[in-house]
Amino acid sequence: MRRIVVGLSGASGAIYGIRVLEALRNAPAVETHLVISSAACRTIELETDYSVAAVQSLADRVYAPGDIGAAIASGSFRAAGMAIVPCSMKTLSAVAHSLGDNLLARAADVTLKERRRLVI
Repeated sequence: MRRIVVGLSGASGAIYGIRVLEALRNAPAVETHLVISSAACRTIELETDYSVAAVQSLADRVYAPGDIGAAIASGSFRAAGMAIVPCSMKTLSAVAHSLGDNLLARAADVTLKERRRLVI
C-alpha cells in the first residue's frame, strides 16, 4: 500500500484537489491522507458543488489543519510523497521558508526533509 499525503489550501481551483483525490481513490493500492486548510473549506463551498464532508470522504484518513502532532507531520510516517493542490501563495511561502505553523506546511516540510516527492 502506497501512502500519499494530499493537502488542499485556500487557493482558487479547489476542484483540482478534488479531482486528485478522486483519481487516487480509484488507483489500486493507494492510501490517501488528507489535510484541508480552513481557507480551503471555504473555497470548496464557494467554488464547487461539493461539501467539505464529501471531499473528506474521498480520503482514507483526514487530519485537522491545527493537529501539528498528527502522523503525517513525522518523518517516521512512511509516505511515497505529498501533493498540495491547489496551493495558495501563503502555503507556498510557508513551505519555501519552513514555516510549519500548521499541519499542511509541516507535512510538506517533513516531505522535503525526508527527500520525498512534493508536488505543488
